[in-house]
Amino acid sequence: MTSGQIAAFHALLTPAGQHLLAEADAAELHADPLAAATRLRRAALEGPDPAAAPAGGQPVEPAQLVNAALTQARLRGRAREKFGAAADRMYFTPAGLEQATRGAVARYRAHRFAAAAAVPDGATVGDLCCGIGADLLALARAGLPVEGVDLDPLTVAVATANVEALGLGAAARVREGDAARTPPGRYAAVLCDPARRGRRGRIFDPDAYAPPWRTVLDLARGAAAACVKAAPGLPHELVPEDAAAEWISVDGEVKETALWFGPLRGAPRQATLLRGSAPAGTADAAGPPDRATLVADPGLGDPPLAAPGRYLYEPDGAVVRAHLVAEAAAEVGGALLDPHIAYITADRLVPTPFCRAYEVLDVLPFSLKRLRAVLRERRVGIVTIKKRGSAVDVERLRRDLRLSGPNALVVVLTRVGDRPICLLCSEVSAP
Repeated sequence: MTSGQIAAFHALLTPAGQHLLAEADAAELHADPLAAATRLRRAALEGPDPAAAPAGGQPVEPAQLVNAALTQARLRGRAREKFGAAADRMYFTPAGLEQATRGAVARYRAHRFAAAAAVPDGATVGDLCCGIGADLLALARAGLPVEGVDLDPLTVAVATANVEALGLGAAARVREGDAARTPPGRYAAVLCDPARRGRRGRIFDPDAYAPPWRTVLDLARGAAAACVKAAPGLPHELVPEDAAAEWISVDGEVKETALWFGPLRGAPRQATLLRGSAPAGTADAAGPPDRATLVADPGLGDPPLAAPGRYLYEPDGAVVRAHLVAEAAAEVGGALLDPHIAYITADRLVPTPFCRAYEVLDVLPFSLKRLRAVLRERRVGIVTIKKRGSAVDVERLRRDLRLSGPNALVVVLTRVGDRPICLLCSEVSAP
């Protein structure tokens, strides 16, 4: 991180920078980068002094300020999916936005902290590796005093600006520091979100996180209560015995694994499905999002097996990641098609938030020629292809089907034992 980038960001917070950022945001100038740069350079010359140094710091040239404004405008556009309307007042870095907790998840987690009474009155939550401050802001909104810690000075500046922009300075603060060196007992509770992206992209090995996995767990155990955020694919064998594991999805997409320690622990293993990914107009809401939680039942045993019935249930990804398919099958009184594949079948339609339901119209041994013929007979021109336990290349299959027609179907590719099959389905809504 260069001093020039930090100076440019601080300059963005001055009247000159805010003038340019408003121009960029209002016109959505990022749609035409050349025109955007030209217009903003003109606005920089016509607006407040663009070279004025913020608070006596390093002077910033107009071109640097224009680039900073354009970058923020583009990032705000991308951030609306995670943060809704609040994104238009927030600040980001590319890496910070990529790893930032989605608004619905941050609100849910903050209210879990608050509801557990794990933080004594007046005590502070430590948000270690706070990034641009998504969880920090949610914790503050939930009424918890919180201090964010991050090693990167630009990230600290961005998180601080977000605290001020959303009017949360009375509850939240941010400091530059090495989270890995946090002494035990400094905070009443901690949230630790280690960096899971490097120069080459996502990091899948928890030991390569920053801080590494063992250090993260030590930080969690150094507080009376803690939550650790990890990737959705965290292996079950890496979940320590003193933690409860929760796989979280938003609108059907698995977002993270959360490990809970101390009084924040709930069921040892669960899947939580959140609805609504911060739609416009609700991003500043202090309340938790709608949710449904499925908890492991140790006495349940293996689910039964059955041939395809009238309905097929596709468990949410968080349910699958949490190894709770048997619990989902019990919810609908269903059975598995195959003991190793997360598809549930049943003869009746049962309302459940944990699965998508499809009516099975036909079951075929998998054959391209046969499948194409049946779809053409049904005048199907639009197919949604889903697969589990199948080696078929979905995009190649879509091309090879060469379909046309007014109707739409869902094609599910799977197997029963060693026998590949396909199910022709229509999606239904439970009554």
